Amino acid sequence: MTSRTTDILLTATAPAVWGSTYIVTTELLPANYPLTVALLRALPAGLLLLAIVRQLPERAWWGRILLLGALNFSVLWAMLFLAAYRLPGGVAATITSVQPLFVVFLASVFLGSPVRALSVVAAVVGIGGVALLVLTPNAALDALGIAAAIAAAVSMAFGTVLSRRWQPPVSALTFTAWQLTAGGLLLLPVALLLEPPLPALTLHNWIGFGWLGLVGAALTYIVWFRGVARLEPSTVAPLAFLSPVTAVILGWALLGQALSTWQVLGILVVIASIWLSQHAQRGAQAPKARTAPAGAR
Repeated sequence: MTSRTTDILLTATAPAVWGSTYIVTTELLPANYPLTVALLRALPAGLLLLAIVRQLPERAWWGRILLLGALNFSVLWAMLFLAAYRLPGGVAATITSVQPLFVVFLASVFLGSPVRALSVVAAVVGIGGVALLVLTPNAALDALGIAAAIAAAVSMAFGTVLSRRWQPPVSALTFTAWQLTAGGLLLLPVALLLEPPLPALTLHNWIGFGWLGLVGAALTYIVWFRGVARLEPSTVAPLAFLSPVTAVILGWALLGQALSTWQVLGILVVIASIWLSQHAQRGAQAPKARTAPAGAR
C-alpha cells in the first residue's frame, strides 16, 4: 500500500466518524442546545490538546488561527445546527454536500491548483449520491435553513483550503489544539447569550459529550488536518461524503431504520464519486502549501 493511499484511508476515517454525530446527538445529548453542544464539543477538547502540547501560536499566527477556528468549528457547527433545525436532515445534508465542489474552485484561487473536469464531475456525482441517500420527496424548504446550509458548506470549504495554505511549522496535534480552542472560545459568548444553562447531565449525556469531544473532535481533526497538510484539497474534500453514509448505516444498524433500495444505490454512487475524485488527482503534482515567510511565523 502506497503512502498516498495510506494517507487517504486514514483521512477518510475522520468524516466516517463524524457520521456518528447525528445518532449521538439525538440519542445521548440534551435536546435543543445546538450552540452549547458545539461549544462543549470544541473547547474542552481544544484545552485538553493544548495542555498536552504546551505550545501557543506566535503572535503573527493569532489572526489566522482565529479565522481557521471560526471557519472549521464556530461558523461551521453553528450553521450546521441551524440548518438541521430549520430543514429536514436530507435537505440539509444534500445542500452542505456541495462543499467539495466549492473546494475545487477555491483551491484554484488560493493554491493555484488546476480545476480538473473530472474533479468537478466527481463532486457533482457525490452530491447526487447524497441526495439519493437522504433526500425524501416531501422534504420542505426554508429560506433561512437553506442559507445556513450553504454557509456551512462555504465555511468548511474555506477552512479546508486555508488550512492547507496556512501550515504553521508545528505538528497536526498542535495545529488542531489551536483551532479547536479558538473555535470554542468564539462560541463561548454566543452560547452563553443565546441559550439557557444545561440541565443536570446524566451518564448518557456525559458519554455523548465524551465521544463528540474526544473522538469526534480531538482525535478525528488531528487525522483530518494531517490529511489536509499531505493531500490536495480536491482529494480531501470529497471524503466528507462518507459522513452521511455512516449516519444512514448507523441509523439502520442501531435504530432499526429502514434502508431502501434508493439509499443503497446512493451509498454506491457516493463511493464511486470518491473513487472518481481520487482518480482525478492520481499522478498529479500536489501543490505545495503556501506558508508565511519565516519572519512572519
